[in-house]
Amino acid sequence: MNEINVNGLSYKEINELIREAGRSCVLTDCCGQRFIGAGMSGRSIAINGVPGNALGAYLNGADINVHANAQDAVGDTMNAGEIVIHGNIGDAAGYAMRGGSIYVKGNAGYRAGIHMKAYKDKVPVIVIGGCTGSFLGEYQAGGLIIVLGLDKGSRPIVSNFPCTGMHGGKLFLRGDCHDIILPDQVTKRQADRNDIKEIRPFISRFCSHFGYDSSKILGSTFTVITPDSKNPYKQLYVAN
Repeated sequence: MNEINVNGLSYKEINELIREAGRSCVLTDCCGQRFIGAGMSGRSIAINGVPGNALGAYLNGADINVHANAQDAVGDTMNAGEIVIHGNIGDAAGYAMRGGSIYVKGNAGYRAGIHMKAYKDKVPVIVIGGCTGSFLGEYQAGGLIIVLGLDKGSRPIVSNFPCTGMHGGKLFLRGDCHDIILPDQVTKRQADRNDIKEIRPFISRFCSHFGYDSSKILGSTFTVITPDSKNPYKQLYVAN
């Protein structure tokens, strides 16, 4: 695997070096450079250090593995591929993503999964191991968001105003989550056997990345949140 020291390089220089490196490479000394891996496909990119905003924006099939935290807008409008973050993540993760998957070991900031959408066989997935900030799943139109709340202590699994404007997709929260305040336009219920079957492959993938016991996690209670069938938000975004 080719190793590329990116200290002091611009994102254009970094992305050109990634393309020249072939199918796989490791970036070292990464410190805040934006747009790494933007639009790429068919490559495996490991990153040592903290990438800047819009990591993997418009990703089209590449795999990105970050051995640290990541900043805002990871996976912005990504189409396919996988992004794995072995730390925490900033705001607006998966903004408008329409395919692929994002796995985060730690916590996420505000507006994770905002404007996520699904199209035909493309179903985007975000799995967050810790907790999330406010406005989780804002305007979600499709795909799956799964929040596990591992090692959260007394912190709530999600902060204020989750699912604001949600009109598609599903949100899974580990636990009964009876105290979470939701807008009137969504409904929540306890996950049943079919729901657990739906998220099983993504939980298993999360655990394979970060060393957790999938059977223990899947044995937990989960809450499923979906748009109400009479959801007025849907009329704002979907033609009759």
